[in-house]
Amino acid sequence: MKNPFNILTKSTNELMLNEGVDVSTRIKEIINGNDIVLFMKGNAEFPQCGFSANSVAILKHLGKDFKTYDILKDPELRQALKEYSNWPTYPQLYFKTKLVGGNDIITEMYQSGDLQELFG
Repeated sequence: MKNPFNILTKSTNELMLNEGVDVSTRIKEIINGNDIVLFMKGNAEFPQCGFSANSVAILKHLGKDFKTYDILKDPELRQALKEYSNWPTYPQLYFKTKLVGGNDIITEMYQSGDLQELFG
């Protein structure tokens, strides 16, 4: 039985799989349609790895509205995004269509104040 309320399957900030559209179009739609997007393992309420959890914690601490995309639910996009971004690991943070970087970059930028400055 489907869950009509998406109570357990979708967070309010989680972007969902757009089936029927080729993967490069999906990537561009996600990145172009949201100012801050974190491609991660899991979602903001239930990260599936420590790096994703750390990146989510930083973004939440900054109080910025951001969307997440669970790459574990979309293996095709997971692989294609590595090629699109030329970045081999997850999470990947995008701000206004530009790749910021992975958890290590996010953490360094947060600690230096550069991430806060980037977001304005």
